[in-house]
Amino acid sequence: MRPPFELFLSLRHLKSKKRERFISIATFICFLGVSLGVMALIVVLSVMNGFQEAIKEKILALSAHVLVLNHQGPFLPEEASEKLKGLKEISSLSPMVLTQLMVSSDYASSGAVLRGITREAPELSYLQEKLLDGERNLKSGEVWIGVELSKILGVRVGDRLRLVSPSGRFHPFGMIPRVKDVVISGIFQAGMYDYDVALILAPLEDAQSFLSLGNKVTHLAIRVKDIYQAHTVSKQIQRLLGGFFFTRDWMEMNKNLFYALRMERRVMFILLSLIVAVGAFNIIGVLMMSVMERRREIAILRSMGAQKKTILKIFLYQGLLIGTIGTFIGTLGGIILSLNISRIANMLETLFGLKFLPPDVYYITEVPSKLDLTDTVAIVVLALSLSLLSSLYPAWKASNLDPVEVLRYE
Repeated sequence: MRPPFELFLSLRHLKSKKRERFISIATFICFLGVSLGVMALIVVLSVMNGFQEAIKEKILALSAHVLVLNHQGPFLPEEASEKLKGLKEISSLSPMVLTQLMVSSDYASSGAVLRGITREAPELSYLQEKLLDGERNLKSGEVWIGVELSKILGVRVGDRLRLVSPSGRFHPFGMIPRVKDVVISGIFQAGMYDYDVALILAPLEDAQSFLSLGNKVTHLAIRVKDIYQAHTVSKQIQRLLGGFFFTRDWMEMNKNLFYALRMERRVMFILLSLIVAVGAFNIIGVLMMSVMERRREIAILRSMGAQKKTILKIFLYQGLLIGTIGTFIGTLGGIILSLNISRIANMLETLFGLKFLPPDVYYITEVPSKLDLTDTVAIVVLALSLSLLSSLYPAWKASNLDPVEVLRYE
């Protein structure tokens, strides 16, 4: 089956001729501009999607979806857990003690966050897979610390640490700080600098004893079946508990971070869309040159009875062909790069001896990528729409050429 007459002529126009060599070069530049713009847009959005998903995964792996606290301070976990048994949206519930303190070794000291958890806590299971050294079981009198904190303190597995709490205890001689010596039984690398540089894990009973809490806890860590319903479930929990209890969900606690990521993603989409627009609008110049070069052919076609809409379609198809080929190449290249971006980044880091994401600056230490079908479709539609828009004026100009005026001087 032969293509339509207008499409056939459009394809002929794209073929190189000696007398149209400059137009062919300009056409190639249009292909390249659209391809690079589409490729850059797909790769950048995929990387930003990857960052958002990676940060979300790391945050939720070590944080509760919903935290239950009490305005009056530590509370018995049974006070809250009994009232929440009927909520089907909850997948797990575990008591937790969370406090800030000072930690010191024989070589250095640093601020840290002590988290006392049960042996069934999900974060303990997660960090067992992230241990660089040490035992997979967390026992009484022992702690796990992050790899960056171990570097600051100059310690390793088997060394001792001293924990000093700012909330002191009463003594006949006044208020004195709480002090506890512990042994490091594990060093983990969570992959998120904030956790690796400040988090200390200890058994719940040890944390309660250290802070003289008895059987009380400072937080109740809740995980829900659908993380995107955490805010709704949080409100339900607060209504059920009432009194001095209040809740915070993961969306609230990381609101500024994810809002900044969303805003950065939108801004990057707008900025990189300009690259696609520049490539697409180059089509105007190419088609205008093509119209001027083919004035005689257009006039002959009109004299033979071709209608204005036929000429219009010829140049619209030509512009769309440029945009479609450029978009296809750019989309294919963008998908390939997005699916292999981590491997490419590692190769470049090895080759040039640099680090794209220094761990002391960024949450994520590796370049992540998540190809999103919706984003890819939106980029393709944008590129094709701009190509069509760029073709309108030259095509209209060609269709309105007066064959009498053109052929008079031929």
